[in-house]
Amino acid sequence: MNIGIDRISFYTSHYYVDLKTLAEARQVDADKYYLGIGQEKMGIPAPDEDVVTLAASAAYPLMQDGELDDVELLLFATESGIDQSKAAGIYVHGLLEMSPRCRTVELKQACYGATMGIQMAIGFVARNPKKKALVIASDVARYELGSPGEATQGCGSVAILISADPRLLAIDPESGYYTEDVMDFWRPNYRSEALVDGKYSTMVYIHALIESWKQYAEESGRSLTDFDRFCYHIPFTKMAEKAHKKLCRKFKVQMEAEQMQQLLEESLRYSRITGNCYSGSMYVGLTSLLDTAAEDLSGKRVGFYSYGSGCVGEFFSGVVQPGYREVLYADQHAKMLAERTELTYQQYEDIYHYGVPTDGGEYVFPQYKTGPFRFSGISQHKREYESLVD
Repeated sequence: MNIGIDRISFYTSHYYVDLKTLAEARQVDADKYYLGIGQEKMGIPAPDEDVVTLAASAAYPLMQDGELDDVELLLFATESGIDQSKAAGIYVHGLLEMSPRCRTVELKQACYGATMGIQMAIGFVARNPKKKALVIASDVARYELGSPGEATQGCGSVAILISADPRLLAIDPESGYYTEDVMDFWRPNYRSEALVDGKYSTMVYIHALIESWKQYAEESGRSLTDFDRFCYHIPFTKMAEKAHKKLCRKFKVQMEAEQMQQLLEESLRYSRITGNCYSGSMYVGLTSLLDTAAEDLSGKRVGFYSYGSGCVGEFFSGVVQPGYREVLYADQHAKMLAERTELTYQQYEDIYHYGVPTDGGEYVFPQYKTGPFRFSGISQHKREYESLVD
């Protein structure tokens, strides 16, 4: 029995900053961002948008299509949590009017959480082949103004439906994974901005990739030449390219520039214009690959490397299923990305400094452009959400 991804839906904010605008404000050459890290735009959430509204908006097309009726497990992966106790997925469960017969929890391990969610969901479906699981990755990447990480900010969510006999991607049983206690990226509870040791994090990312690949290769007997495409965790698009070059060099696989482009470029298109989506970034890459590849990928094997700082890495793979294009949301994704609103630098900074009140008073937030749901206010320390669906 094949188990894997049956549907996938992606959502990002309606607002973005072009990195040319940021470059001008920071008095640097725009090519530092456009070419140096491979980023062009960064998604900026409105003040009434958070990981809950991003997640619910990502999953809303699945709700509309009746795909959530058989879901009995909801796993919410984020490193932008909103409560120390209550899972953000509970709010999403309510907004999507899902069945009460459903287990719901929140998962956290930096950008790796969604991959753990998918592996857990596969186990659930293996025991309950007639049921489905919903894994949602939702995050807002935020760094200090003027910091090295600022240009890699972004936001987004990916809703991933896991089932038996999947229509999109059958996930192979083999995996290689690696854990090491390091401090390359972290965000203490008392900070809203992440801290990162960029050069060290890149080293750890590559090391975990090599170790994960070794285990995967031993388990599967496959080599790097057995894959038609690759999807990497994408803190910025050049990181994926650097990682694949390092992996090929380590295991003595010759790789020309044109081959590299064919293997990676389609998976990087969305991330280049949305920025880092943390736990969702690799799955934004998968969505981009499936939506935008000119070649029919049916029967093609895709390699995946998921990395979460701190750190956990995992390499696994899957095979694209025949007829996959019939169940994509490619047109919706293209429309969403095309209709976003560009912010001036001052608008970006104003939104950046807009803080959610922490005194537990009564607050009603002004309405901005969001998806079908919005973060409408706070009352007695309780977050309140609003559906904009008629």
